[in-house]
Amino acid sequence: MTNHAEPAAGPTAGPGPDPAEQRRGALYGVAAYSLWGVFPLVFHQLRDVAAVEVLLHRITWSFAIVVAVLAVRGDRAWLRLLRTGGEDRRRLVAAAGLISVNWLVYVWAVAEGRVLEAALGYYINPLVSVLLGVVLLHERLSRLQVVAIALAAVAVGVLTVAYGQVPWISLVLAASFGLYGYLKKAVRVTALTSLAVETAVLVPIASVGLVVLEATGRAAFLRGSVGRDALLLCLGAVTAAPLLLFAASARRVPLVLLGLLQYLTPTLQLVVGVAILGEDLTPERLVGFVLVWVALVVLGADAARSARRPADDPVTGLTADAT
Repeated sequence: MTNHAEPAAGPTAGPGPDPAEQRRGALYGVAAYSLWGVFPLVFHQLRDVAAVEVLLHRITWSFAIVVAVLAVRGDRAWLRLLRTGGEDRRRLVAAAGLISVNWLVYVWAVAEGRVLEAALGYYINPLVSVLLGVVLLHERLSRLQVVAIALAAVAVGVLTVAYGQVPWISLVLAASFGLYGYLKKAVRVTALTSLAVETAVLVPIASVGLVVLEATGRAAFLRGSVGRDALLLCLGAVTAAPLLLFAASARRVPLVLLGLLQYLTPTLQLVVGVAILGEDLTPERLVGFVLVWVALVVLGADAARSARRPADDPVTGLTADAT
């Protein structure tokens, strides 16, 4: 999501949840997903900066902010993970590559006035996650999941006709984000620790890239308005703020609620794209979106039905991701 994501750990067993804490957690979740939802407004202001340069700045300043936050907390888990290596580090290195692709395509899409296609990518992400479960984990699809996937396939066909080409932005964003979440499911670290490791892997490349751009005179940074430069420097805080809110929410509310809240992000992106940035939601495109929404309702119904099964019955539910 644009955005950075990580499957959230569910509430631990114990005494019943405090209603006040749940309400606070819900507010944190709404705030996190709302911030991700208005990201197009941020990157639209940087539309005259090359998407690659925006990505390099986002990686660099995200690393600086997240490491500073962890240092204040006295949390050095990210350093231990970098030093010890092993399967967890390998997964996070691969995740770093995927999230950089996700960020790059998203920034480029916003700059090109294709926010609606980006929003669609995050709508279909849960459907892509189901497909990944089939392909990578050899899971069996339920009948409702088959219906949901079929509806999504029809939606892609409709949107291909509406746009005059395959909606590759949506598919790349959904696939990169889905694979990103798949890799991180087995790595039990906090969202901030994960982002620290991922950006630590990428920051040497990003730093060299920024130096090369500056040395060759192709950088937009320090060659435009002070406001634009300040916004580039703030990309780390822009990335970290919703992550902190998401982490606070995930500790207080059930995964089911986070799974529902995740649709707030693409919905806000859709509204921003149409109402503020003036993108055209033609009737043909709207039909494609409606088909995807129906597919998500079907998928949600399947998840609800699965949740009512006996405890020893396999359950495939929604995962809550932070973008």
